[in-house]
Amino acid sequence: MQETMADLYARDLTEARWVKSSKSPYRETCVEVAELAGGAVAIRDSKDKGLPPLRFTAEEWTAFREGVRDGEFG
Repeated sequence: MQETMADLYARDLTEARWVKSSKSPYRETCVEVAELAGGAVAIRDSKDKGLPPLRFTAEEWTAFREGVRDGEFG
């Protein structure tokens, strides 16, 4: 059963482990990603942690990563 966006946004992120890319030249001002159960992810702005994180299902995140790898956003 695929998780709905409402389910994804209802998740508590209090205990989420946020990480920044080790490849980012701007370690102070980049996005942070937290892996969630079921392959979903949450993304937040490292400069303004008060903004609500964006959340993506496993399928959305996979499609995004594949698009980056294939040069779709360049």
